[in-house]
Amino acid sequence: MSEAWIIDACRTPRGIGKVGKGALADLHPQLLGSTVLKAIAERNDLNTDDVDDVIWGTSMQGGTQGGDLGRMAALDAGFSMKSSGMTLDRFCGSGITTANLATANIMSGLEDVVIAGGTEMMSCYAANRNAGYFIDSGNEHLRAIFPQPNQGVAADAIAALEGISRQSLDELGALSQERAAVAIAEGRFEKSLIAVSGPDGTMLLDHEEYPRPTSTYEKLATLEPSFGAIADIVLDDKGTTFRNMVHQRFPGLEFEPVHHAGNSSGVVDGAAAILMTSPDYATAHGMKPRARVVAVANMGDDPTLMLNAPVPAAKKVLAKAGMTIDQIDLFEVNEAFAVVTEKFIRDLAIDREKINVNGGSIALGHPIGATGAMLIGTALDELERQDKQFALITMCAAGGMAPAIIIERI
Repeated sequence: MSEAWIIDACRTPRGIGKVGKGALADLHPQLLGSTVLKAIAERNDLNTDDVDDVIWGTSMQGGTQGGDLGRMAALDAGFSMKSSGMTLDRFCGSGITTANLATANIMSGLEDVVIAGGTEMMSCYAANRNAGYFIDSGNEHLRAIFPQPNQGVAADAIAALEGISRQSLDELGALSQERAAVAIAEGRFEKSLIAVSGPDGTMLLDHEEYPRPTSTYEKLATLEPSFGAIADIVLDDKGTTFRNMVHQRFPGLEFEPVHHAGNSSGVVDGAAAILMTSPDYATAHGMKPRARVVAVANMGDDPTLMLNAPVPAAKKVLAKAGMTIDQIDLFEVNEAFAVVTEKFIRDLAIDREKINVNGGSIALGHPIGATGAMLIGTALDELERQDKQFALITMCAAGGMAPAIIIERI
């Protein structure tokens, strides 16, 4: 069986995901995706006739983000018509999943050149969202079996179940901002960052737009929690609330709101791409690999709490790789909510100096379908910067899932 090599990775800066506030908010998602696809082809002198597939992650697939965004973005980037494309949705886990599928296709020998990645423009959600529940679109039967509340409410419930305090969550939020500020100041993202221009060539964004480097623990501690009132909104004529969805699965659980904008991921727009090939193709075309994929895994967990799968996903991918947690030099675990990363650190006894060392989605933002590919690229850049060997990347996804991947720097 062949190896799967990572040749290169690039991404856009993250723009604030709100119309009227974000630099990218007026751009069509296909144009944002084509920005990184064009860049990854040009950076590597890639003949796009040879691209077997573009596997793209986009969670909100409707309106401007519908119609197989991956294929359309590739065409917009000037790729050969021979380059096929598909778009998938594993909610927040979409970006890692694209890399995992690319890995499987290459290792099996079915394909030689695949570009993984994703695009998400959260600024267009209001215009593109259809009526109904975000996760299950109003499926009463499924909700009766596995109630699926608002994710912030689930995060608050997990904090109560795990005994994780508001102070710990705010400390993690402040650290994310501090680390991101250092990474930006030291240019740690510059190797992968691709500036975004509009259709007329006007520069739209060439830097991270979301971080708040002046955030401190003391400031975060003053913020009002975001999900207290949301937990008790009546959703239907049966009196259903997100709080009693949690109680349906965990009777008697008392939980208070502890998450807010300062310890939860930011709403942003962004795109990322990863060029992956077989060793034979790379060697034949003079491409120097940056990493190889060691192992991939997918994991399901409780869909009501929905944010807890990263820990079992990490254990599963480590077992597949025949590795122990101590052999991993760096971890990227998406900061969807601070409790996700804090629980991961505590459950697996992770050295805090090894995880999200350049900040995470609390500081930088979380462009849902693109984030996983961004995290893989960030981990690869940091392995090279620190001269380290192995990185493990994972993230929670709605519905109670988590993909995971381990890469080894070459």
